[in-house]
Amino acid sequence: MHEIFLDELKKLNAQFMEMGVLVNDLIDKGTRSFVEHDKKTAQEMIAEDKEVAKEAVKIEKKALELMALQQPVATDFRVVISILKATTDLERIGENANSIAVETVRVKGNPRLPEVEKVISNMTHQVREMLVQVLTAYVQEDEENARQMVLGHAKVFKDYKNARQMIIDGVEQEPDAAVASASYFVIIRLLERISDHIVNLASWVIYKTSGELFELIKPKKK
Repeated sequence: MHEIFLDELKKLNAQFMEMGVLVNDLIDKGTRSFVEHDKKTAQEMIAEDKEVAKEAVKIEKKALELMALQQPVATDFRVVISILKATTDLERIGENANSIAVETVRVKGNPRLPEVEKVISNMTHQVREMLVQVLTAYVQEDEENARQMVLGHAKVFKDYKNARQMIIDGVEQEPDAAVASASYFVIIRLLERISDHIVNLASWVIYKTSGELFELIKPKKK
């Protein structure tokens, strides 16, 4: 019976990783469509915005079936719970990526601030690296690597604060960029939220490996 459970758990882990790769691609597509003024890609993302939610439902259904039918022991139960919780964070990241695509459509054709978009690109690169790192930590059950998410989050938050000031200064110098600047504020906030969710994922990696539950970062005033 336990061998059947382990086989099904392996499939569940594979589904979770596939969802992680999908979400990482959405972050890239969302911000790249914005920076490159690619309205077509953004519209395609918006039209397919239920894909991540569908994957989340499949994983949650499978996880609940495993718990109900296989009656896992305490350690295995903890693994399934970590997948359930982490899937919710992945779904939220996907929603945030699609919200970036919405801003691409809204701001299309308005004057931009290139220096702000460079910071947005940097933030995107950082959160995508964080996501790859935490997914790797999940597979390898690498608690120490998961704890390093705090460092990545600090970099993203620093860029977030710098970008806010750059946007304010940019609008003062270039009033015509006001429409784009409103979207900039939304996007850097979304990227910072994505970073928060990745730190949550790291917390679930730690719970999976050690059974320890705690917040890696304390809530900040934005």
